[in-house]
Amino acid sequence: MTKPGATVSEPVAFPQDRSCPYHPPTAYDPLRTARPLARVTLYDGRDVWVVTGHSAARELLADPRLSSDRTRSGFPLTNRRFAAARDRRAALLGVDDPEHRTQRRMLVPSFTLKRTTALRPGIQETVDRLLDAMEAAGPPAELVSAFALPLPSMVICALLGVPYADHDFFEAQSRRLLRGPAPADTRDARDQLDSYLGELIDRKRKEPGDGLLDELIQEQLRDGGLDRAELVSLATLLLVAGHETTANMISLGTFTLLQHPDQLAELRADPGLMSAAVEELLRFLSIADGLVRVATEDIEIAGVTIRADEGVLFSTSVINRDTAAFSEPDTLDWHRPARHHVAFGFGIHQCLGQNLARAELEIALRALFARLPGLRLAAPAEEIPFKPGDTIQGMLELPVTW
Repeated sequence: MTKPGATVSEPVAFPQDRSCPYHPPTAYDPLRTARPLARVTLYDGRDVWVVTGHSAARELLADPRLSSDRTRSGFPLTNRRFAAARDRRAALLGVDDPEHRTQRRMLVPSFTLKRTTALRPGIQETVDRLLDAMEAAGPPAELVSAFALPLPSMVICALLGVPYADHDFFEAQSRRLLRGPAPADTRDARDQLDSYLGELIDRKRKEPGDGLLDELIQEQLRDGGLDRAELVSLATLLLVAGHETTANMISLGTFTLLQHPDQLAELRADPGLMSAAVEELLRFLSIADGLVRVATEDIEIAGVTIRADEGVLFSTSVINRDTAAFSEPDTLDWHRPARHHVAFGFGIHQCLGQNLARAELEIALRALFARLPGLRLAAPAEEIPFKPGDTIQGMLELPVTW
């Protein structure tokens, strides 16, 4: 076992592509023996800390001496696209307390378990309509465009009060924002989304509708709790995060289940396992790999010192495979207690929409495999493209038949 905090024998570049869409990159194997911290090299040659141990990750993610503000000196950027936008502070995820606390408090009532429970019938209706259309069209189908992406897009549009008729536009800009291909694409996509949502907010100020954006306009914007730029930034975050992450989990979760027939058979035999299966899939897939922070003060942990202004990354795919927290972590097991994973982060920045994401995943996967018992891949698994390592992980497309 490598000494805690020691660098691995050969520099490990971060991030890297996965060789299998549901396992961490094989190049990260040295990091799994260098727990709980190691050093990695970013695209620009800068060395930063990477947290690889589960206990250390939860401790550090809850530490107020780590900042999420990418405009701070020393904040690490994991690729050129994000570096090109470092001067653009992101709402909620990219601010620290007390500003973060103020923004989060405005949004929490819309994402409680009670509110999510009330949304479940509508989510089920949306799932049923999408599956009706897939069945009517007949096999084969491309599951990302037919099901995995439209479901969370429809749900977040209904929640926010964003017209789903505009989904082609905002989904395209979201893709450009999150995976380029060039830094200019990231900046332009953010500008396009900000402009679109700013105009929508201006229309809603004159003609209120029924959605979270309307509530924020009435309760925060008019009273000065938020200014227009802050509300636009929040809206952009909620719209992009609200459909991108869940869409990737649905597509990659489906692919993973089809590649694990024994576990899928167990799930079919006992649909009551679905809630536990969703938690295990969240742990196993760890689609948001590489949370980013910068130290504002020196931090002592695990026998090492993280110095002020040093960058700190959290490799969730490695953290969620820590044998100290999960036995046989490379095995998909519906019966393990997995809810202490860090797929949603931890601490004050833990994903605000996790209750909604869980509900969408449970409903979508349960209905998909119940309605299409013969569901299978329509192409060899090794030929199906998935996303590169510098963005949210998931399938670029997923051809299926039944």
